[in-house]
Amino acid sequence: MSSTLLTATLRVTEIFLSLQGESSRVGLPTVFIRLTGCPLRCGYCDTEYAFTGGETMTLELILKQVADLHARYVCVTGGEPLAQKNCHALLTALCDAGYSVSLETSGALDIGEVDARVSRIVDIKTPASGEVEKNRWENLAALTPSDEVKFVLCDEADYQWAKQVLAEHHVTEKCPVLFSPVHGQIEPGHLADWILRDRLPVRMQVQLHKILWSVERGR
Repeated sequence: MSSTLLTATLRVTEIFLSLQGESSRVGLPTVFIRLTGCPLRCGYCDTEYAFTGGETMTLELILKQVADLHARYVCVTGGEPLAQKNCHALLTALCDAGYSVSLETSGALDIGEVDARVSRIVDIKTPASGEVEKNRWENLAALTPSDEVKFVLCDEADYQWAKQVLAEHHVTEKCPVLFSPVHGQIEPGHLADWILRDRLPVRMQVQLHKILWSVERGR
């Protein structure tokens, strides 16, 4: 990577080592790079502290801090990481360094230019999130089997809406699909019952990190 790219900067809220709490990588020791800023305001957001503030860091410094944590898996998250133009350079640099990289994105911004080696975890915002109009439906055409689509569900109406989206857009034929209950709003057992009742080919997930450590940041 050129020295010019290494001096490119991003606004970073935190870099930390934890267990991946979501996606098919759940339970794996992972370095999280949480970038600052997000154009969405979902009603259930649990990372509002990442909307503002943070520290301006060079790409070189970010890579050094990641290396110091000695993990194979790296997750770039937010906020909304793609809201920063240098996020693409960060993702490519992490892949070039040999990490297995995932990106957690709201689905509101174009994922088409993300490095093909990155596993893109793409949210589809439901009506109860308050941000359903921000969904960039064109992203669905860019999905590959190495990506994942996530629905965060607030209630049974969200679940029924998500079922309709799966049917209309054939999402489960493109990549794995995750259904997640909003912590404290849906009893996880109820969501499990609905999925089994309807024989949906989706993966139900709960947020492992919240079970282990409540809602502490940096975990």
